[in-house]
Parts: sequence; C-alpha cells; structure tokens
Amino acid sequence: MLTTGPARRLFERVKRRLERLGIRTRRLNATEKLGRHGERAACVHLRRAGYLILGRNLRVPMGEADILAAAPDRRTVVLVEVKSRVVAANRSELQRETEAAVNSDKRQTLRAILRHLIKHNRWYRLPRRIDVIAIDYSPSHEVLELRHHEACVAT
Repeated sequence: MLTTGPARRLFERVKRRLERLGIRTRRLNATEKLGRHGERAACVHLRRAGYLILGRNLRVPMGEADILAAAPDRRTVVLVEVKSRVVAANRSELQRETEAAVNSDKRQTLRAILRHLIKHNRWYRLPRRIDVIAIDYSPSHEVLELRHHEACVAT
C-alpha cells in the first residue's frame, strides 16, 4: 500500500492526470451513476433541440460544468447544469424539488465557471446564458419527466 513519501505523491499525480483525461480511477456510486445517466439524457435532449455539445464535465478551478453547448443559433454559449432525481410514485409533492437543488451557492458557482470559460476562450462578445435541465426518474431509472429551463440563472 502506498501511504507516504515519493511513491504516494507520484500515485496521486498520475491519478489526477487520469481524472483530467476523463478516466475514472474508482467505481461510481449510485448517485454518480444517476448523474451520468442524467447528463447523457440531457445531451440527447439538447442535440434533438438543435444544440451543439461543446463539452461535458468540464473542470475549471472553481468547479465543474456538466454541459457546455452552443444554442441552435450557434452564437449563444450555454452552460447547462443537470439535476437528476429518483422520485416515488407520488410525485406531486416532489415535483420541483429537483430544481430546488440549484441553490444560491450553486448559482454563484455556475456564474463563476461561465466567466472563467468566457475569459479563457475569449468569448467576450458572444451572448451567454445558464440553463438548468431537471430530470425525474422512476425507481427503475426510466425518465418520467425532463424539464429544460432556459436562462434561469442570471449571468
């Protein structure tokens, strides 16, 4: 077992590089699997709506962007936050709980991520917005409802 010293530091460096390349070094837990499933469903929805997917799971110093896309007009930069939940049969009480997960701290982080991406890609003059896609799943992981909220976070 690598616990201390140069070997441990080397292991940690290699692990970080693999993760940056999108190579997972551990198994996903149930919540992470649901999140990945939701991101795939959101990408399918966005492509069908005419969006161009520019990137997924983009890591920047202030956090991670689930999806970066170009709107159907091909000018607007869209940062998409995906929220997925498994809901019980009695959905009426939990209907908007998925969207409520995008709280003020998360909105602030999303704005910072978008500013970082705009600055480093020199997209200063392009229109931009932050969308939220909320997906409710049945306990058997079937999509019950997908809601796309455009420009729901002020930029």
